[in-house]
Amino acid sequence: MTKLGNTDLDVQGINLGGNVFGWTADEQQSFAVLDAYTAAGGNFIDSADLYSGGGSETIIGDWLTKRGRRDDVVIATKTGMWEQRRGLSAANIAAAAEDSLRRLQVDHIDLYYAHIDDPETPIEETLRAFDALVRAGKVRYIAASNYSAERLGEALSISDREGLAKFAALQPHYNLVERDYERDLAPTVEREGLTILPYFSLAKGFLAGKYRSKDDLGDSPRAARASSYLDERGERVLSALDGIADGRGVSVAAVSLAWLFAQPTVTAPIASARSVEQLNDLLPAADLSLTADELDALTTASR
Repeated sequence: MTKLGNTDLDVQGINLGGNVFGWTADEQQSFAVLDAYTAAGGNFIDSADLYSGGGSETIIGDWLTKRGRRDDVVIATKTGMWEQRRGLSAANIAAAAEDSLRRLQVDHIDLYYAHIDDPETPIEETLRAFDALVRAGKVRYIAASNYSAERLGEALSISDREGLAKFAALQPHYNLVERDYERDLAPTVEREGLTILPYFSLAKGFLAGKYRSKDDLGDSPRAARASSYLDERGERVLSALDGIADGRGVSVAAVSLAWLFAQPTVTAPIASARSVEQLNDLLPAADLSLTADELDALTTASR
């Protein structure tokens, strides 16, 4: 178990992404993945009201209730990006939280995110709304996603000044082929003592080795977006991943996630699986400790 930043939430292994539940994985497939994930020791599930228009939260809630697992897992969800609950006004946050609690069939959310910054709403209004949820016991901790370093720093300063609940974690877009985080956000995160839970950890499947040529793209919902990495740099990264994966006897996906696990302030990369077979490729990452030479080879290839 690892502490999630400065919280008292204990998490283990990969942060299982719920974005596929109700999208590319139906309820039966989703239940199978959730069963296998928790059987392997995982306990950290990520969702959002946006995912499948609340369908992901509904599936997770049904699974929690039918399996009786609420006390065994840490549940994270988000609001602010879904068109039906767009923005971070106080009224919207309060209503969105109630909706998520109902779909998840729980009395509290462990980690509740602002899914995207809302420049139309004063940050203090947003933070006061989140603070009210924490004080009411409906949310344990709050977090941010898709914030700039400037806006994140401003939010943290307001929380300190006003004595409000403070973002405990950040969910940035970060992986071997998307490294802007290191330049733009890492200094603020490290200075403020936050932890990060990167999303698109496998670059929409590219860093799982699924897409190596245009012929591999097929009709996958993510393939078109992953195709942007099919260039000289992407080929270098895949080559480095292949060499390490072959030598370690694990999947390319596991090596990609292990690189993220080794980065400063990363607690648990978010990765999703629509089948148990896909999940089994991911799970070894939590116990895979790459050598300094292996880390350097991957970091260099991805520059």
